[in-house]
Amino acid sequence: MAILGPTNTGKTTYAIERMLGHRTGVIGLPLRLLAREVYDRIVALRGPSVVALVTGEERIVPPRTQYWVCTVEAMPEGMGADFVAVDEIQLCADPERGHVFTDRLLRARGLQETNFLGSDTMRGTIAALVPGVQFIKRERMSELVYSGQKKISRMRPRSAIVGFSVENVYAIAELIRRQKGGAAVVMGALSPRTRNAQVDMYQNGEVDYLVATDAIGMGLNLDVDHVAFSALSKFDGRRMRPLAPNELAQIAGRAGRGFRSGTFGVTGDAPALDDGVARAIMDHSFTPQNKINWRNHALQFGSIDRLISTLEAKSNNERLVRAREADDLRALKALGQVDEIFARSTDGPSVKLLWDVCRIPDFRGISHVEHASLLESIFIDLHQRGTIPDDWLARQIKRIDRTDGDIDALSKRLAFIRTWTYVAQRKGWTKDESHWRGATRVVEDRLSDALHERLTQRFVDRRTSVLLRRLGQKEAMVADVNETGAVTVEGEFVGKLDGFRFRADKGAGGAEEKTIKSAALQALAPQFHLRADRFYNAPDTEIDFTEQGGLMWGSAAVGKLVAGSDPLKPQVQVFVDDVAGPEVAQKVERRLQHFIDRKIAALFEPLMALSKDETLTGLARGFAFQLVENFGIIPRAQVTEDVKALDQDARGALRKHGIRFGQFTIFMPLLLKPAPTRLRLVLWSLSKGLSEFPESPPPGLVTIPVEAGAPDGADTMAGYRNAGTRAIRIDMLERLADMLRAEDSRGGFEAKADMLSITGMTLEQFADLMTGLGYRAEKAERVKQKPVDVATPKDGTDKMMDASADNTVPEKVQGDTAPDDAPDKPVMDVAAEQPEGGITEQPTPTEATEVVPEAVAELPDEGIAPVAAEPAELGAVETGIGDTPAEELTPGTAPDTEMAEAEMEAFYTFTWGRAARANQNQRRGDGGGARGKGKPQGKGRKGAPRGEKGGKAQNFSARPPKKEKQIDPDNPFAAALMGLKDGK
Repeated sequence: MAILGPTNTGKTTYAIERMLGHRTGVIGLPLRLLAREVYDRIVALRGPSVVALVTGEERIVPPRTQYWVCTVEAMPEGMGADFVAVDEIQLCADPERGHVFTDRLLRARGLQETNFLGSDTMRGTIAALVPGVQFIKRERMSELVYSGQKKISRMRPRSAIVGFSVENVYAIAELIRRQKGGAAVVMGALSPRTRNAQVDMYQNGEVDYLVATDAIGMGLNLDVDHVAFSALSKFDGRRMRPLAPNELAQIAGRAGRGFRSGTFGVTGDAPALDDGVARAIMDHSFTPQNKINWRNHALQFGSIDRLISTLEAKSNNERLVRAREADDLRALKALGQVDEIFARSTDGPSVKLLWDVCRIPDFRGISHVEHASLLESIFIDLHQRGTIPDDWLARQIKRIDRTDGDIDALSKRLAFIRTWTYVAQRKGWTKDESHWRGATRVVEDRLSDALHERLTQRFVDRRTSVLLRRLGQKEAMVADVNETGAVTVEGEFVGKLDGFRFRADKGAGGAEEKTIKSAALQALAPQFHLRADRFYNAPDTEIDFTEQGGLMWGSAAVGKLVAGSDPLKPQVQVFVDDVAGPEVAQKVERRLQHFIDRKIAALFEPLMALSKDETLTGLARGFAFQLVENFGIIPRAQVTEDVKALDQDARGALRKHGIRFGQFTIFMPLLLKPAPTRLRLVLWSLSKGLSEFPESPPPGLVTIPVEAGAPDGADTMAGYRNAGTRAIRIDMLERLADMLRAEDSRGGFEAKADMLSITGMTLEQFADLMTGLGYRAEKAERVKQKPVDVATPKDGTDKMMDASADNTVPEKVQGDTAPDDAPDKPVMDVAAEQPEGGITEQPTPTEATEVVPEAVAELPDEGIAPVAAEPAELGAVETGIGDTPAEELTPGTAPDTEMAEAEMEAFYTFTWGRAARANQNQRRGDGGGARGKGKPQGKGRKGAPRGEKGGKAQNFSARPPKKEKQIDPDNPFAAALMGLKDGK
């Protein structure tokens, strides 16, 4: 018997009633979802003990089963049931699954009754292929009317919008969530558990819209009043093709239920239906289906080639068209090309097993190659061991058993677990079928619940639904702001008040976003004024600036700094919503300007005092202006001539402001502290117009890596000087220069422990630093000798200063204070200004360094204080070393000590890295050179030796001084010496 007619005729309900009238029965349904729905209906009528559910991924078979509810592919054969029914028989024409429905049409029979349910378009084909069939035509119980095209925003409640791809369904659901408050999602790929949860949400009225694929056209009973097509074509697995009128009618027929009429139409980008097509759908008049898909069921398993041949056989009946190559046949052909598979498939049972494996559906949909690879592994295990290994199957399932991730991730895991659910349902494929069926079912249920939760979170917005209903009313919405700034309208969270700007919640969007934001801002107007008053009276401790120039009030951004007319007078730009009004914006701007002005005055107090000192005149005032312009730090190489031009009175006046004249840098030590450094980098970046500001180094680091791509001058503003791959803090560089002064840069010297200590570097890192400063570092190895007791000075006192013990120089160091009227000496940058050939002769020390008690660091004052008699490396202007000769302080060794074994150690010899000049000045004699004017060697200012007032000068060189040296006019020490001699 064939019960034919359009949708909403009660065909499926009729078949269920007929089946329950028999002792046993089997009904085949097109979808797993529909099978589950019918199973639940029969269980409600007869109880679970006599009803079985069998699908590709689910098998519930009680011991006393009488009624079998199955998908068409899973219908048992040859069991001799009294009743057999096949639903949606028109799917015989489906290009993918049609051959399965055709096989059931030709061969599935009940002992007492057989029913075929479907469209009236199958009448002629069924009559030709099923002898003696009787037809029952059923009419639709309600009217179906075409309503034309409508926008989604105008879609009425209780509507279903149909898409033909996952991406399209998600996009529509997202749009409806923003515009209508939410939608349920139904797709054939969903598990029954997820689908039922989504349908229940729609049926219960939690959402008024349903977004689905054409899966709803297969018998799902829903309270839908209107069906809208978002497209009129779909991808059928091979190509995009337009939907036939009968296919459109199958989906549109879901509108209306029972005797309630329904409507259908189009939306989105779908064009309006042709009048003829619309009329055909309303009148249920379609072209008969005279051709259906068929595949030979009489398979022969003698070999793989023989099996393929029988699968591709043609029918002699003109109505039966050979089905296109299905996934199982494609997989069989691919595996037949694998040598190991071909070698194993030499008998009937092996080929039959291979075919059963090839029929595993490609639920994952990754690629045919990936699917064939999985089938290959399963077949080899089954053929070799008889079952799939438990540990391997457990690993596959464990990888999937995760509920984290988004909708796509969960959907993929559900597709993957369907593969193993299918495998677990196959009899004899696992050692413990009951265990693995339960294990896969638990994982699928867990993933289904998680997917339903994610779908609800993404596509259902209760807040929007509530707000949209309130927006349609004339009453003003009520807004509230809590202590954390969260804004609620009508009890629903809509965003956050960040400082003086409203941040709409990311979930808000679509048509209601602008209205909701406008209403929220209007309701927040009183809050803006209250916040502005509180901000204006807030202490400076609650406000701060970021290293990128932002201005923060707690954790809220309230403005940013912008460049002003003066580098030390930046302006502020406030972040205030327009709706707050100009009064609020002006109040916030005044408060921020007060804050930054006071911050600059406090952190740059020495610099501000320097700029306001009216006693500075002439060159001193000009030099002070340059220092202020450079935020208290200037590389000495940039102002060498200006420094030379300063007399001692000018220098003394500048030194009173804490200015230090170092060999490499002229700076104010107080401004090297972390807080001024952080602000200095921001102000400097603003003055340079940088888009991204360099950040200040962590406090307390002596050296830092050189940042590639940093703007020129950033290292100086950070308080560092680049040297090699690392930059060294300028105050510690000056202390290092102190130590280098006592070394022989021409003959070569090694790094002392104090040098490594103050830089915090290894020997290799120190060598790179020295290279960056202009030295040449030569590495060698030698036998490591055992140290002996350290020699002490002859006078029994140790006047050496530990440069690593503290960052400050003691307030009083013997010989460390220079009179203010001492003549200035030129300064040469070791890395940039050292004359070729280094120092040919060091003149008599003539100037000591002033001492400024400073917590940041003690830096050399100015110039380079030369060392008596012996050439030494260019170093710092000042030294804290006492008067004891270097040779008397050098740790001794035990040259005669026999070493048990030779232990090697690496060491570096440092020499100045530039070639010597050819033009040397005349050598200096005992009675005075050309510019010495008879002044005795070893004397400092006013004839006093450097090491001790009125005492004998100490030699800092490890070698005795040479009597005569030719003076190089390009040598800064020689120039300083000649200047001293000229001035006496």
